[in-house]
Amino acid sequence: MQLGEFQSEEFGELQRLVDGLYASRHEVDRLDLVVQAEIIDLSADLMEIVNLLPPGVYERQRLCDQLNSALAAHGWGGMYGTVE
Repeated sequence: MQLGEFQSEEFGELQRLVDGLYASRHEVDRLDLVVQAEIIDLSADLMEIVNLLPPGVYERQRLCDQLNSALAAHGWGGMYGTVE
């Protein structure tokens, strides 16, 4: 972690969301992701990341790549963590 960066209280929340969604499935629809994110009451910043995801059906790696790309673009990877 670089000087000035910190981990948010929500660090790892996206990882937990992804783990939960893929616990019993191989593909997830964007709508399923958004609804589950709202159910678990993700913070506004993390909802912004989730809402940036283009419509479609995602295998885990593709979803993680999309989410990590949005986190990196915002400079939030260190604060909220990345997903795998």
